Amino acid sequence: MIKYIIILGLGFSLYLMSFKNNSVKLTGEESVQSLLEELGAPRSANYPDLNMVGVSAEIGEFIIKTGVSQKLNGGKTLRQSKHFVCTSCHNIEQESAYLNVVDPQETLEYTNEKGLPFLQGSALHGIVNRTSFYNDDYEKKYGDLVFKARNNIREAIQLCAVECSQGRSLKDWEVESILAYLWTIDLTLDNLVFEPMEIDVLEEALNEGKDKEKAISILKSKYLETSPAHFVDPPANRKMGIDSIVANPDNGKMIYENSCFHCHKNNDYSFYRLDDETLSFRQLKRQMGRYDVRSVYQVVRYGTSPLAGKKAYMPHYPIEKMSIQQMEDLRSYIYQQAE
Repeated sequence: MIKYIIILGLGFSLYLMSFKNNSVKLTGEESVQSLLEELGAPRSANYPDLNMVGVSAEIGEFIIKTGVSQKLNGGKTLRQSKHFVCTSCHNIEQESAYLNVVDPQETLEYTNEKGLPFLQGSALHGIVNRTSFYNDDYEKKYGDLVFKARNNIREAIQLCAVECSQGRSLKDWEVESILAYLWTIDLTLDNLVFEPMEIDVLEEALNEGKDKEKAISILKSKYLETSPAHFVDPPANRKMGIDSIVANPDNGKMIYENSCFHCHKNNDYSFYRLDDETLSFRQLKRQMGRYDVRSVYQVVRYGTSPLAGKKAYMPHYPIEKMSIQQMEDLRSYIYQQAE
């Protein structure tokens, strides 16, 4: 009997060891949304309809990068917009080390290190992990159009296509293809910053079903499900800037080269060409104090509007995308180079 109990106990121990060896060990490659749903969070409404005819991630990637797509019956569609593609204003790569905070300076330094532009729009990387779009002050720009888009990624994509890109609306299969591609660049654990003990909580919740709500809370605390956006006015004295701010022209140089040059260096998206010539900086300095689109302050904080016959325009920077300090840094760099 004792021998039987010992054998039974040994067998049970081996079973437990086998279970432990087969338990989930997170590697960092796991999809954040898949883990959330495995822990009991609701299924995302942002998944594409892959059963729709013509839908594919490859087509979605092509639309985002080139503005055209493959027709269902062969050939290519007309460009979605004559003026922009998605990557004109949005990076498709991660553009910040810490995705749970809003820090435009950290974003500037991170994108500079990675060789990415510093842009007005939210990164498309991880955008499907969000639950709201066109938040806060975008209502001032787009009015009632934001209400359909705010909690519906498909409507947000269409708003971007028609209003932001000044192009045609997308077909349903094109929208679903874009979503299919965006899910190939959704958030994984490697994109987020965890403490070792937090990983332990996640693994325990997945393996033993303990503290699932806590695990969900930890995951969601590591990235923003919504991107704040607030508009600010230029300083009262546009020519002199804000005296109380100590501006950093070296930081301004980074902004000029990584942001302004993205659209203006080779006339990629703008008729107004920028370069590194002293005469160009002198012109920018002379125009800084104006109250029209010739002022850098004006276009950064208010953008420009599409016009008949010239629908290409400049979207402006919310304060979360370019801080007041960074704006003064840019002004100081322009003034320094104008000397």
